[in-house]
Amino acid sequence: MDTPVDIKSLTPAELTEFVVGLGYPRFRGSQILGWLQKGVNDFDEMCNLPVEIRNRLKTSCYISVATIEKKQVSRYDKTVKYLFSFPDGECVESVLMQYRHGYSICISTQVGCKMGCTFCATGKSGFSRSLKASEMLAQIEAAQRDEKIRISNVVLMGMGEPLDNFDNVVRFLRLVGDEKGLNIGMRHITLSTCGIVPKIYELAKLKLQINLAVSLHAPNDEIRARTMPVAKVYPMEQLLKACRDYFSETGRRVTFEYALIHGVNDGSAHAHELGQKLRRMNCHVNLIPVNSVEGTGYKKSNLQGQQSFAEILAGYGVTATVRRTLGSDIDASCGQLRRKTLKEGGK
Repeated sequence: MDTPVDIKSLTPAELTEFVVGLGYPRFRGSQILGWLQKGVNDFDEMCNLPVEIRNRLKTSCYISVATIEKKQVSRYDKTVKYLFSFPDGECVESVLMQYRHGYSICISTQVGCKMGCTFCATGKSGFSRSLKASEMLAQIEAAQRDEKIRISNVVLMGMGEPLDNFDNVVRFLRLVGDEKGLNIGMRHITLSTCGIVPKIYELAKLKLQINLAVSLHAPNDEIRARTMPVAKVYPMEQLLKACRDYFSETGRRVTFEYALIHGVNDGSAHAHELGQKLRRMNCHVNLIPVNSVEGTGYKKSNLQGQQSFAEILAGYGVTATVRRTLGSDIDASCGQLRRKTLKEGGK
């Protein structure tokens, strides 16, 4: 028996060819696409299709669905934390944030993560599998449907390492930006990576015009390797060169994510060392007060330390901002809700 086709992961052109391959007219592809765009998750609801076609679709393909298992809403800023499940029982997290410019959603690209960063809750629950493009889309669609809103910005910074799921992520980026799909512009999409250098070069060649955010979190390899195992494979010198080359190839400024961990990487000496490495580089540094994750013992820098770090970087011509903390009362750091749920289920 043939493996069912993941119909939501098909581009409009691929969907049309799939329908033609089943022996139906091309216009049926546009009809199916229209229903998928409306968020329909059941072929029987596609009422302008003959019953014969609906039955054929049910046996030859499937529609990816993200089901809300848990939902937390912050009392402070209305940030929403979702735990979504898929038909195979796996769960991922997404965070919906409201800004003056609209709604942003931080989605997951994998179930768990292989990277093992010590300050991250996701990796502590292990890695199960990568998500398909349709499962990434399903997170956005489920949140929009639940809150009755339109999401205008997407951040691939949830569970998983996007560049470790390269092909599915690129397919997702093309689908989410398609004018016949969610039609979210590439400049409204941010991809965050821990720094898989070869994949940064592959991404640069595509010239997608997305925003690239690189998790740096240290001013040197010695500290970075203690918190991020990937640094043992791709040293900072290689990573920074790849980021410079990414800018040369795409014209898009790179953002460096830097989690300020008290007593580990937040001293003035660390700020000076980082400033020296990033000066004359077209980049921005996003300073993040580290989240409290059970079992790490990490504490965030105080407000004065955060501001001082940014001021030192500014002295080297490096722009930096301290990220506003959202959802602090709902474990908005990705991985924490899934981890708690796994513990409660005895897994």
